[in-house]
Amino acid sequence: MKAIFFDIDGTLLTERPLIMLFLPQVYDTLSKKLGISKGDARLKFLREIAERKNTYEWHDWNFFFKSFGLEFRYEELIKSYPHKIQVFPDVIPTLEWLKEEGYKLGVITSGPEYQRLKLRITKLDKYFDVIVTREDVKTVKPDPRIFLYGCEKLGIEPREAVMIGDDLNQDVYGPRNVGMTSIWINREGVEDYNFATIEIRSLHQLRSILGGFEK
Repeated sequence: MKAIFFDIDGTLLTERPLIMLFLPQVYDTLSKKLGISKGDARLKFLREIAERKNTYEWHDWNFFFKSFGLEFRYEELIKSYPHKIQVFPDVIPTLEWLKEEGYKLGVITSGPEYQRLKLRITKLDKYFDVIVTREDVKTVKPDPRIFLYGCEKLGIEPREAVMIGDDLNQDVYGPRNVGMTSIWINREGVEDYNFATIEIRSLHQLRSILGGFEK
């Protein structure tokens, strides 16, 4: 193996603290705008998100803000509350080890350009040789094109790369379909009967797993 690709949200970091901070503000603003209760505003907003699940737009908070005529911008929320974007504790030691071992490192995300901002704010961007967002290929995971583009940017074949992520459909089955090795990081111990080929609970487990592959 020559390269390791990572998903961002749920794999390298969590934005959940930021989401829990701004969603009540969204519901409050929307309830006043539409003249409905906060509870109804919450249901309306979340229903729209659910109906768009796994589409191109679903990966962009700004799409939903704009859909409801709200003036929130996710980039500004990230900049205003950078401490709410939290890196998992196993990430930096793992990335430093992978770099020392000579692996090329990349990110493949279905999110828009503000994903790069998350990586800059958390100082993770310096570890990666390539960062691929949906804007680079105008598509999202598990479309084969986004994985092939990442491999092409690193000058490697898909069979020489590993993809690690927390979403079975996007990060496991998608890359597997183009010949990459996929690893499901299941941080919360979710039960799933569509078993991943390789499942880990922590990135620290990569040391033993990668030892079984030829570089």
